[in-house]
Amino acid sequence: MSKNPFLFNTHDLPRRAGEMREYELTIDEHEALGFEVLAIAADEPIDIDLRIESVAEGVLATASVRTEASGECGRCLDPVFYDVDETFQELYEYVEDPRQARKRNKPGKSGKSGKSGDKRAQKNDEDDLDEDLVRQMEGDLIDLDGPIRDAIILNLPINPLCSADCPGLCPDCGVKWIELPEEHEHAPADIRWAGLENWNTGTPEGGPTGV
Repeated sequence: MSKNPFLFNTHDLPRRAGEMREYELTIDEHEALGFEVLAIAADEPIDIDLRIESVAEGVLATASVRTEASGECGRCLDPVFYDVDETFQELYEYVEDPRQARKRNKPGKSGKSGKSGDKRAQKNDEDDLDEDLVRQMEGDLIDLDGPIRDAIILNLPINPLCSADCPGLCPDCGVKWIELPEEHEHAPADIRWAGLENWNTGTPEGGPTGV
């Protein structure tokens, strides 16, 4: 998929703190999201109620996400369907104008002592670590992919069940217990004779058994 379907353009939102806009979105072109046993199928509609607000640092996005996950029961392997209804809130920072960054870091603007330089270097390193944890805007665009994935995937059950009391499958014949009679059982096999189960003596029925 060449185009990121989770990019949202905030150009209608004025960059004045306190401004707010609300949208109803449906994303129906995307890859599968989730696990092998339970996932939002590719192109399954994802409905989003999105509110974006201008704050001093950037754009604050608050959203509710609704969709349906499908997979198989972890006990009986029947199809299962799971309603997803999650929320998230994410801050997208404005990208700083490179010209302003150059002015701030211009030589001669800082203190003269070596200790001050060390403190500034340490502060810059801390800022870099913080930036790794904060999402940034791409011009007027915010990328909802990460927050939506986190809201959906982190809340999906790892071992989905068709019902809490699903008895699963018979380990011997693989048939669902719910479809078997109550007296269903298998005679325990003696492992000492396991190697002779398919042994054929080659002696015709009723023929001599010895010389």
